[in-house]
Amino acid sequence: MKERSRIIKKKLLSLLEQDDIKKALGEIENFPLKTCIGPLFSFFLHKDEQIRWRAVSAMGVVVSQLANSDMEAARVVMRRLMWNLNDESGGIGWGCPEAMGEIMARNQSLANEYSNILVSYISPGGNYIEYEMLQRGALWGFGRLAHTRPELLSNCESLLIPYMSASDPYLKGFSAWAAGPLDTSAVHHCLQRLLEDHSRINIFLDLRLVERKISQLAHESLEGVYAKQ
Repeated sequence: MKERSRIIKKKLLSLLEQDDIKKALGEIENFPLKTCIGPLFSFFLHKDEQIRWRAVSAMGVVVSQLANSDMEAARVVMRRLMWNLNDESGGIGWGCPEAMGEIMARNQSLANEYSNILVSYISPGGNYIEYEMLQRGALWGFGRLAHTRPELLSNCESLLIPYMSASDPYLKGFSAWAAGPLDTSAVHHCLQRLLEDHSRINIFLDLRLVERKISQLAHESLEGVYAKQ
């Protein structure tokens, strides 16, 4: 069993390193799905940032497909992601809120069940994540879901306001991007202010890790670029 797990892990890593990540994700869909979960969790801690993000995408593919054949097994993965973000877990939960957003972006049924949990991670009145580095992941996960299923996050726009005034450029940039498909009238003044912020961040968009100015992300959200995609 351990040898099989090592083989699966090696094959998955090889695919995540490929230039054509869309093709690689298609191949991963054909793996025995449950055997991919453990290795993908381990890749959330990979030293290469691009591999970490691609592992998030792969987890979305795997768990979404798993839900189509075994919903309870998919729920087990979602609960594991949630547990890793719980203080009682003893861990930090790197990659977990991102993976939750990615999974729900790909699977409507799981999104219907768990979107409120993801929202609670950025809400002071919910399961608020205080650690700034994890807040980045929660905002990206929120944004990934917003860009796919904005109807599930209606009336959540105001939760983004504090992050748009944060000192961390990633919190400002991710929240500006997340607002794009939502009702930006609620955060219009914040996005306007961010038009003057030319700090650069790395953000994972359309399966690519790209560099963007915060001002650019704010401008695109104000212009409704994302909402039209």
